[in-house]
Amino acid sequence: MDDTIHSSPHPNPPPQAGEGAIGAPPLNNPPPQAAAGSARERAGGGFAANRIAHGGKALYGARVGILMLETRFPRIPGDMGNATTWPFPVLYKVVPGATPDRVVRHKSAGLINAFLDAAAELVQLGADGITTTCGFLSLYQREIARHVGVPVATSSLMQIPFVGRILPPGKRVGVLTVSLASLTPEHMIAAGADPKTPVVGTDNGREFTRVMLDEKHTLDAAAAERDILDAGEALVSQHPDIGAVVLECTNMVPFARALSEHLLLPVYSIYTFVTWFQAGLAPRDFGPPGSGTREWRER
Repeated sequence: MDDTIHSSPHPNPPPQAGEGAIGAPPLNNPPPQAAAGSARERAGGGFAANRIAHGGKALYGARVGILMLETRFPRIPGDMGNATTWPFPVLYKVVPGATPDRVVRHKSAGLINAFLDAAAELVQLGADGITTTCGFLSLYQREIARHVGVPVATSSLMQIPFVGRILPPGKRVGVLTVSLASLTPEHMIAAGADPKTPVVGTDNGREFTRVMLDEKHTLDAAAAERDILDAGEALVSQHPDIGAVVLECTNMVPFARALSEHLLLPVYSIYTFVTWFQAGLAPRDFGPPGSGTREWRER
């Protein structure tokens, strides 16, 4: 079978100059369907052609691939490990051995190959960009990006330079983290952030850090929120020039709204970062006249 699409002449070519005037021979008017088709062609750039679909992936429609830590704590709505959080489909891959304790407290020691393999698997399946469920993985930003050859957004901390640019003069970014004891200048530098950025942790709280790092299977969400609000209060109390907060920990996202309302400050998180990230991987199609019919492809 010949799969080539051939353009055929219109069955009723447009009249030549002078045709169709009074006294001229009557025109052979096209049927209504053809006329409607012509209108669609003019509005959408042509509907008869450009309907080829291109493959090359195993899965479609999920542009973002998420590298998951190996956890068992509750991932409530808003947590990036809860699929209902996202307004678009995502792909997940759990990295074996990547426990919160090992990634946060021990700098992901011995896990680089596991992360590289998992990221490559997500790209092979169909992801066009990679992110992770832990801000401490900024340490692997360059290695993962080099390995998979697609855009990579390992850490919410990567937002710090951008957020700092949008603040008024005299204001700066502050960070909340799940573990102040573990977040080092090395993590900040790997994310492209100033290592002197003010940081406060939830380490001294009674619920959030304990559940996330020690793998507890129940979470008192009200107590976890209180830990985050207390850390936010400490941040702005110690640094009155804070103009916005970036949440290092991806599990803090469900409490971002409460924190913003409590501090009366903008709060940026892995959710704000990945929704921006995905918007570049799959820009919105606003339809005609700016966007016409075209071939279908994802890569």
